[in-house]
Amino acid sequence: MCRWLAYSGEALRPAAVILDTEHSLVQQSLSSPLGAESVNGDGFGFAWYPRDSVAGSRPALFRSIEPAWHDQNLREITQAVDSPLFFSHVRAATGPPIQQSNCHPFRWENWLFMHNGLLADFAKVKRELAFAVDPSLYLHMRGTTDSELIFHLALTLGVRDDPVAGMARTVRLIESVGRKHGIRFPVQGTMALCDGATIWAFRYSTQGRSRTLFHSVDIDTLRAMYPDAEALKVFGRRAHVVVSEPLNDLPGAFLEVPEATVAILDANGYHHEPFLGDGG
Repeated sequence: MCRWLAYSGEALRPAAVILDTEHSLVQQSLSSPLGAESVNGDGFGFAWYPRDSVAGSRPALFRSIEPAWHDQNLREITQAVDSPLFFSHVRAATGPPIQQSNCHPFRWENWLFMHNGLLADFAKVKRELAFAVDPSLYLHMRGTTDSELIFHLALTLGVRDDPVAGMARTVRLIESVGRKHGIRFPVQGTMALCDGATIWAFRYSTQGRSRTLFHSVDIDTLRAMYPDAEALKVFGRRAHVVVSEPLNDLPGAFLEVPEATVAILDANGYHHEPFLGDGG
């Protein structure tokens, strides 16, 4: 489907993880061993909160229909800016056309969202779900993807007040509408949500066989395990990434997020909570 990455920690140049790691996101756009598709070349996106952002600040956003490995602007930007919090996504289209408005991440005010997966038989449920979006939010939808619709449904259903509960209401609605249309497994994927301070990373599918999702272990733990690893020196002690698949082959460097779980990353590090573990 797609591959994505979210970083939080000390400000750094995003190229350090988007471009420079052994299995960087750009490398995964060319070859994704754990993905549903091995190549993710149908556009990309990069969104970042500037170093001096205050609470509620709107993130910057750059999206393109170029393959990530082919776009020099992505290299220029990720090597020039410093950011303590950023999202990046490489797309493998599952039906909606290749256009900039269909590239992730999606942005609303200070919020970011991206998704790897799909809503099964999306054409059957799209109209009913679109009518469930708040009219004031619907006006801001520019693309045609199920992912953008999920985000605007979540905004409608309270994700800004309670991200986990709001996303749960969103998924329950999608599953209810899908089953009404005879769709056995309506929801599939991993989703990342951010308000500029906290990242919520959801791994869930109706079938209980979700796309892969991992997060890094603490840097202090990594340095103790690999004291001679030069690549770790660029990262501060609060650096963490959440990824569709690991960025390197170091044993123990990445932990898999369990099925039906939300991994929450804030200033205190990670914690996990169950998410709709009963299949909706």
